[in-house]
Amino acid sequence: MPASVAVVAGIGNGSGTGGAVARLFAKEGYTVALVSRGPEALDVLAKSIKDDGGVATPFPIASYGADDITAAFAAVQARYPAPEYAVTVAIFNAGHGVWKNFLDVTDEDVREVSKVNIEGGFAFSRAAITAFQKNEIAANGARGTLIFTGATASLRGNVITSAFAAGKFAVRALSQSLAKEFGKQNIHVSHAIIDGGIATGNTRGDRGQPSSGSENPTPNLKLSPDAIAVSYLYLVNQDRSAWTWELDLRPAHEKW
Repeated sequence: MPASVAVVAGIGNGSGTGGAVARLFAKEGYTVALVSRGPEALDVLAKSIKDDGGVATPFPIASYGADDITAAFAAVQARYPAPEYAVTVAIFNAGHGVWKNFLDVTDEDVREVSKVNIEGGFAFSRAAITAFQKNEIAANGARGTLIFTGATASLRGNVITSAFAAGKFAVRALSQSLAKEFGKQNIHVSHAIIDGGIATGNTRGDRGQPSSGSENPTPNLKLSPDAIAVSYLYLVNQDRSAWTWELDLRPAHEKW
């Protein structure tokens, strides 16, 4: 059996969802490919995973444009070639936050939202699905699992989220379309709505320590990145007879 590779795109400084997912999947025996901007944070996270006994390789990119995403995926497959390896999990955790009143949104904001969510999302999905199509069907009935990270803005807009929500709506629509098209090929596509604030290094005050873990001082109010990662692993392990397309995660005291 080939070794399973999990490609995680969107790591940030390593203290949030992307980093937690990478750490958990490495502990579960996956070879993890880290795709993100910011090579320094990727190197720190990869070293942290290796120090814990896992396997992780950074694949830094300049942008989430189609060319950069496609080149990164090709580099992953060159580094971990078949038949020794098989990409079986791909997680698109990338995003571009714009929180402005509508008339303050710039053309550049719109272009970047479109590049990350639509252009990047399509390119990442195409590369992942093409890789999955080459795989044998696993014991749970899947050739591979593609997961998108969504947000509250995937479902509803607000006064300062016109651009951000437009991008997240697009990702949700893409995931739903792919789930319906490729489920017939035993490819599992899922979308996770993260409905609340996440206890990342930005919110915990340890932004300068990207691989310190994901301690959560207010678990009733903020989602733990580690808990999100456990939910993503649950999606990957689901049997094909009961696949989840959309998972909605929120902390216990989140205001609806």
